[in-house]
Amino acid sequence: MKLLSLTLCLAAFAAHAQTAPQSGPITVAQDGSGTYRTVQEAVDAVPNQPQKTITIFIKKGTYREKLVVPTLKTHIKMVGEDAATTILTFNDHTGDAAGHNTYTSHSVLVQANDFSAENLTFENNAGYTAGQAVALHVEGDRCTFRHCRVVGNQDILFLATDRTRQYFQDCYLEGTTDFIFGASTAVFDHCIIKSKKNSFITAASTPPQQQFGFVFLGCKLTADTALAKKVHLGRPWRPSAKVVYLNTEMGSHIAPAGWDNWKNPENEKTAYFAEYNSTGPGAKPAGRVGWSHQLTAKEAKQYTIKTIFAASEPWVPGK
Repeated sequence: MKLLSLTLCLAAFAAHAQTAPQSGPITVAQDGSGTYRTVQEAVDAVPNQPQKTITIFIKKGTYREKLVVPTLKTHIKMVGEDAATTILTFNDHTGDAAGHNTYTSHSVLVQANDFSAENLTFENNAGYTAGQAVALHVEGDRCTFRHCRVVGNQDILFLATDRTRQYFQDCYLEGTTDFIFGASTAVFDHCIIKSKKNSFITAASTPPQQQFGFVFLGCKLTADTALAKKVHLGRPWRPSAKVVYLNTEMGSHIAPAGWDNWKNPENEKTAYFAEYNSTGPGAKPAGRVGWSHQLTAKEAKQYTIKTIFAASEPWVPGK
């Protein structure tokens, strides 16, 4: 009887160990050498609202998952083994058989606050003609991405929620139409932005009461020059869109006009599109549309990370 009781206790302990929330480092590996085989299993194992950051280390591989980081799974840090070969991917898109739309086509959806990622590729591989196909959809506040790649075609990066803040440092973003879009305040710090066809880089929907939308600091705008020879810096998805490029190198693919009103002259009265010290063959301030802005040195000084992310609760992205 005692032996049976001991056996039952050990079995119960083993079952609890498999289902108990993880509080230490977690490893994901497709070959079974890690804590879990899928990234979603690792996320699900994190306790709700942990008091400290939980790191999920993801080994090289292509993880075909429609991944969700729910609201209560805060303070998760995902670290890939290598950005180019640690890939989170899926292929939902608008108009597919499942009826997906802009808000549901994501490969990865981050709803939680205080999420961070390093050395990862976020991909939607639905294809060039698929229409809207989001790779990374972020709704959480205070989210950071370093040395990451966000790749696909139309609408790859959806920063969906107003009054939220995201920081992208040394990242690579590649897409076709409106591939950086949404309502949040986001800083792109020394990122490479590659256009794959003639279209628009940004489609901001900044709400009127929000001081900052998308801010590009020291970035480099490149292109597939065979297909992208006339690319605009942005157009307003909503009338009060705000996009600013500072100290950004612009390739020859950038259209002299720079900006577009999305076939609505009324947007010219409310959208705020600006540049400061653009360089390269695509930097042609004299050719820009008359309703855009070239900042003075004094005006440009307000675009610091501390000021941009101040909002009602100050935030400076950690290392």
